[in-house]
Amino acid sequence: MADVLIIGGGPVGLFMAALLLQQGVSVRVLEQRTGAEPHSRAIGIHPPSLDALQGIGVARAMVAEGVPIRRGIAVGGGRTIARMSFAGVSEGFPFVLALPQSRTEAVLEQRVRQLHPAAVHRGVRVTGLHDDGGQVTAEATAGGSAVQYTAALAIAADGVRSTVRPLLGTAVRAKDYRVSYLMGDFADTTGFGPDAALFLESAGIVESFPLPGALRRWVVRLGDAGDGGDASWLAQTVRERTGIDVDPASNSMLSRFGVRSRLVRRMVTGRTVLIGDAAHEISPIGGQGMNLGWLDADALAPLVLASLHGTDVGAALRKFETRRTAAAARAARQSEINMALGRPLAAGPWAARNRAVAAAASVPAVNGFVARRFTMQ
Repeated sequence: MADVLIIGGGPVGLFMAALLLQQGVSVRVLEQRTGAEPHSRAIGIHPPSLDALQGIGVARAMVAEGVPIRRGIAVGGGRTIARMSFAGVSEGFPFVLALPQSRTEAVLEQRVRQLHPAAVHRGVRVTGLHDDGGQVTAEATAGGSAVQYTAALAIAADGVRSTVRPLLGTAVRAKDYRVSYLMGDFADTTGFGPDAALFLESAGIVESFPLPGALRRWVVRLGDAGDGGDASWLAQTVRERTGIDVDPASNSMLSRFGVRSRLVRRMVTGRTVLIGDAAHEISPIGGQGMNLGWLDADALAPLVLASLHGTDVGAALRKFETRRTAAAARAARQSEINMALGRPLAAGPWAARNRAVAAAASVPAVNGFVARRFTMQ
């Protein structure tokens, strides 16, 4: 019997495992996937998360692989209307780190295996969860056979399609947005270097972020449900809205996604805790989902340790739940603001919106406040 079962071996589950393993806790990570996911959607690692990742000794390795984004620029109608520096948002990590999720997961799994070579169990699909008040038993299938895992506590970090959440009967506040995006990674020929760029165009926002390997991610807001297509369509749309040529032949990833939020009413049920996207799926705009999950794990780890040592943590868990659900709600509101900022506009309102952005960015206090909000401070 392990001390803790962690259901889900993505970036949040692996980080949770490393936090506990380095404190001597016995952990089993149950992951449905048999191998790592080669495609990458989440790329932004924010300063508070880098501080937390430093606690397991991987932040510097990630920074060495990634691209530190120290500045963002806003462009409209072919001219720069605002600049935002992240220099003042953190002492240790004054930037947002761009690193493909596949590499983030690889670094985290390597750290977990350093701490315990057999902690990660792949190809395990959880089908049932039972809590008798003293321990939690997970029923699962692995390699076509039924298996069971038992632990004092369970932590579900199994993502937006969580199997644990419905097993617990956890109520969810759901919201779907009539907004969708297409994103793709291409060779970077822009000259923006390590800067992020937001193109506030009348047809809809275009976002552009640097990636390692001289790549750049482009994200375009789509119009109606019929919009979207292949890499050539995305490259043409980027050119039409921004005037920048993107080589469709250099495309290495393409993904269309919609936007929704799912906020659980309870993160804690008996001896099981939901964290990350299993607890709060947030619009991907702003890259906040993965980071919220890491901060969930960082806040939960001391409570898990205390509980395993016999301390009554009921009140502390309720406070944890209140604070983390509030953080998720704030992130959801920020995502709604970001989406509103990037919506298509007619010429008159578009020009007024961009003038307002330029005026606000010219005020240092406002610029600094927005920089902190964008970096989850």
